Amino acid sequence: MTRADQPDIDAIAHGQHDDPCRWLGFHKTEQGWVARTVQPGAEKVTLLVGTPPVPNCEATRLHPGGVFEAAITSAPPGLQYSWSVQWPGAAAQHIGDPWHVGPQLGELDLHLLREGTHNDLGSVLGAHAMQVEGSDGVRFALWAPNARNVSVVGDFNGWNRVTHPMRHRGESGIWELFIPGIVPGARYKFALRDRHGEVLPDKADPCALQAEFRPATASVVANPTPYHWRDAAWLAGRHDAQSTAAPISIYEIHAGSWRRVPEEGNRPLSFRELGEQLVPYVAELGFTHIQLMPISEYPFDGSWGYQPTGLFAVSSRFGTPADFCAFVDACHDANLGVLLDWVPGHFPTDSHGLGRFDGTALYEHDDPQRGFHPDWNTLIYNYGRTEVVNFLTANAHHWLDSYHLDGLRVDAVASMLYLDYSREAGQWQPNQHGGRENLEAVAFLQRVNTDVYRAHPGSMMVAEESTSWPGVTRAVHDGGLGFGYKWNMGWMNDTLRYMARDPIHRAHHHNELTFGLVYAFSENFVLPLSHDEVVHGKGSLLGKMPGDRWQQFANLRAYFGFMWTQPGKKLLFMGGEFAQQAEWNHDSSLDWHLLEHAEHSGIQHLIKDLNHLYRSEPALHRDDVGPAGFQWLDADDAMQSTLTYLRHDGADGWALVVCNFTPTPHHGRRIGVPRDGHWVERLNTDAGCYGGSNLGNAGSRVADPIAAQGQAYSLQLDIPPLATVVLTAPNP
Repeated sequence: MTRADQPDIDAIAHGQHDDPCRWLGFHKTEQGWVARTVQPGAEKVTLLVGTPPVPNCEATRLHPGGVFEAAITSAPPGLQYSWSVQWPGAAAQHIGDPWHVGPQLGELDLHLLREGTHNDLGSVLGAHAMQVEGSDGVRFALWAPNARNVSVVGDFNGWNRVTHPMRHRGESGIWELFIPGIVPGARYKFALRDRHGEVLPDKADPCALQAEFRPATASVVANPTPYHWRDAAWLAGRHDAQSTAAPISIYEIHAGSWRRVPEEGNRPLSFRELGEQLVPYVAELGFTHIQLMPISEYPFDGSWGYQPTGLFAVSSRFGTPADFCAFVDACHDANLGVLLDWVPGHFPTDSHGLGRFDGTALYEHDDPQRGFHPDWNTLIYNYGRTEVVNFLTANAHHWLDSYHLDGLRVDAVASMLYLDYSREAGQWQPNQHGGRENLEAVAFLQRVNTDVYRAHPGSMMVAEESTSWPGVTRAVHDGGLGFGYKWNMGWMNDTLRYMARDPIHRAHHHNELTFGLVYAFSENFVLPLSHDEVVHGKGSLLGKMPGDRWQQFANLRAYFGFMWTQPGKKLLFMGGEFAQQAEWNHDSSLDWHLLEHAEHSGIQHLIKDLNHLYRSEPALHRDDVGPAGFQWLDADDAMQSTLTYLRHDGADGWALVVCNFTPTPHHGRRIGVPRDGHWVERLNTDAGCYGGSNLGNAGSRVADPIAAQGQAYSLQLDIPPLATVVLTAPNP
């Protein structure tokens, strides 16, 4: 190449060159060695050589757009060079040459990316601060196979798309560039032209590890300093702590509204502040896990994180990646597992996001009947595209690897599984077999679950799946989706509907309490009382309860007692533990002042005791997923709205549960039990310490040799109004 290559010069000057690495940097021409750079707006550019750098020669301006070339009479192998750039009205700036070094991504990485099996995508694509050939800087890499050209724009180049065009890595569709001199904290985006040369909106990095604080939308170069974890003991014992035989009681939180700082503009707590305040609070209440609503970067607060634009980035609302590591470490130090809501089902249409990323439907399905959500006005991933499946699967690994998370709760699984989800006839096309199942989404879910459980033994994959899709928690090799747990949405809907009824009408809807046991062991279930039940006009849990104020609290206490003694792991959204009175508002703190009132603090006391009982009594958790751990004594007493049942630990442990969902107490009620001796009243939701009427059984009852309800022995119990009572068997 020579200076006469005017088309190349023009293309470089306008940011339109298809192969800038063939022209920029250090090259041997017919006239000798030259170095070329593009510095739009520069007054003068001088070539510096050696270490330390010394001026060699002034570069010649080849184009008014800032293309410069410096000729060197001789160039020894390994020549170190850089540039001194004089800007108008400013001191000269020392700039490294990004074209001085060759490609940084190896052939193995490119092969795995093409194959769709690169599970460490977050460390390959995106922006990574590193040292290359003695120069500190940042390596940028991006997948954009249909772009004509791509450049990096940011603080470091005045957001000029001409200065740093990227190197195209052929059929892989990868673009990369190492830029010397950039440091962590720098803001950046990618500037793309589509295959026709049209300028696209600047895009945030799909694999960015950090992003700007909203409403700004740039990506941020993350600090590469590794976090020093101290949770080895937790990780070593995690398998047992998350097995189906373990007590799992989950506290779901929205990090932005658990507690705010009113004296500082009502800001939310940071990750480190959550580690200091949330973690000991949840541990004291006896929960085993914290589940975070999505914290991947998202632009709109009102989406609660369920419309993310940066799946690999920890939201800047709460701190840095290192801050989030410290939060997880604090949880593990307190023997709390950490689950994260994960959103692979859809993404928003924001112009800086993934939509039409390189001018084509790259991440989303091109057919709007499969690529657009009418409910949420969002785009749907193309689960049939190898690179997209790799992107999502690698993202799951990223959260579990980089942040030591203990599992993912996968959002909106039903919307992924069905081609006709929220679509009328004529708005969807059947699969190749004529069915409504999205076979590509099924294959993706099976793959991500298989990969996660193989790579992260003891972790949890939890499905929010609201239909009766068979085998959600069945192993993939048996035809299932391969999740570890599934939210039991049917149980939640039925029982909340029942509890909202006036007790005088409950006799006619008794099956709403009992129907869940018909299918309770068809999946590994979590019983959820989640954020979805306290928003959009649904009111709070307390507000759903009928009757006067005393009855509302009594109903809620009885319901919690029922929930904690049913088969299935437990999940409670923040605020429910002290009977938050108002509907949840993501823009404000929970109403912590309510704890000044005895009835609210009584609910909190009850949740603590329920968690303690649930964790300490194997009969209440050991056989949650099999019918041997549950036995009805009387499921049919609809007229008095009572339930009696036994829980069994598979050995010698028994727990008796009696629920009364009317405001009428029952005295001297005979209940069958499988063993004689003193049965200890372990919990009574009507106890005075919880705000109840204090009707109980004096701490224990002795079983009589009188058969009842199919058992050889029985207890004569006083059953309080609107209450759940739990007694445990004597030691054999």
